Amino acid sequence: MRVFVLDKNLQPLDPTHPARARELLQKRRAKVYRRYPFTIVLQDRTTEGSVTHPHRIKIDPGSKVSGFAIVQEETGRVTNALEVSHRGQQIKDSLESRRALRRGRRNRKTRYRKPRFLNRTRKSGWLPPSLESRLANIETWVRRIRRLCPVAAISQELVRFDLQQMQSPEINGVEYQRGELFGFEVKEYLLQKWDRKCAYCGAENVPFEIEHILAKSKGGSNRVSNLCLSCHSCNQAKGNKPVEEFLKKKPDVLKRVLAQAKAPLKDATAVNATRWELYKRLQCTGLPVEVGSGGRTKFNRKTRGIEKHHWTDAACVGASTPEKLLINGVKPLVIKAKGHGKRQRCGTDRYGFVIRHAPSQKFFMGFQTGDLVKADILTGKYAGTYTGRIAIRFKPSFKLTTGGKNFDVHPKYLKTIHRADGYEYAS
Repeated sequence: MRVFVLDKNLQPLDPTHPARARELLQKRRAKVYRRYPFTIVLQDRTTEGSVTHPHRIKIDPGSKVSGFAIVQEETGRVTNALEVSHRGQQIKDSLESRRALRRGRRNRKTRYRKPRFLNRTRKSGWLPPSLESRLANIETWVRRIRRLCPVAAISQELVRFDLQQMQSPEINGVEYQRGELFGFEVKEYLLQKWDRKCAYCGAENVPFEIEHILAKSKGGSNRVSNLCLSCHSCNQAKGNKPVEEFLKKKPDVLKRVLAQAKAPLKDATAVNATRWELYKRLQCTGLPVEVGSGGRTKFNRKTRGIEKHHWTDAACVGASTPEKLLINGVKPLVIKAKGHGKRQRCGTDRYGFVIRHAPSQKFFMGFQTGDLVKADILTGKYAGTYTGRIAIRFKPSFKLTTGGKNFDVHPKYLKTIHRADGYEYAS
């Protein structure tokens, strides 16, 4: 994992090795600019006298977690990696709770009012807040990385057809439609839908086979709703038996398989609904944007013998992936979206009645809720040094959460390490 470097004018330079960063800090040639992601600023260097190399941001957008990899294009080295967890489901739950409270209150106060519809319009390109937050997180981190690293291009995983004819003009017919990536797209869909487990016995981390729930010899089709994942032993044991007969001694498993076979892929739908909007927004950065399918990502990862993680998938996105990716020693920075607080000025009970009011101030004594601080407590029950996040109160007694426990601490013992920016970090 490399350290981001800025010159004295806060212009990005090439990331450097952590040992070199420590040496620069010890010699007082550099200072810490940001804790997450760790960045130093040089005191005696400018971009005019420095040579920088082009880097590429590679993105694997996901419904719950999106992977980022920063690759130096000339060497194929992955200099940095990020995994950003989204809060789309939390936003959806909060909106549903608010809607229920408002409807209940409206029913109580305007019982006889005629319902009103179609009295609001939505601008073009509108997305639900739960999906908009995913795009906002990706845009935020692309913008932050560009401020810290010399980025020349972006790669995004986007499902599309692979133009095999450009590589092999002699391909025709069915071979042209299949190409090198034949089978990867359907298999990847099934792996996600069935949670990478055997549908019949629940086995994990074994070679999976595509299984027809209703056998083709009995009239089954190749539609995805008729496909599942199965380990080799279950596939052979089932043969062309009806699934009801094969699982008659496992009624719970049978019920789950039949329900999941036609269940919609909620996470896949979220990615599918946002992929083109994300592509348009990335193009607005002014950088060249490359796209690649999920099948190509898996193909690149398999042929290079790389384990599956969100950030390794990101490193393998697109045709620009080097033949040899240097990923040794890379440990991703794990980021979790936490939001920037609430605009709600009053809290309610479960019936929607106001029970408390929020203060108008956001800062108190130079701190705000969510700041990462270092506490050096000299005396008392909790004497010692701690690092954690604080929740402010409008009196000199803040709540510090660290290591699974929380206690009150006076702000005079606190020193800010990283200001609250809407995200939580873990390395």
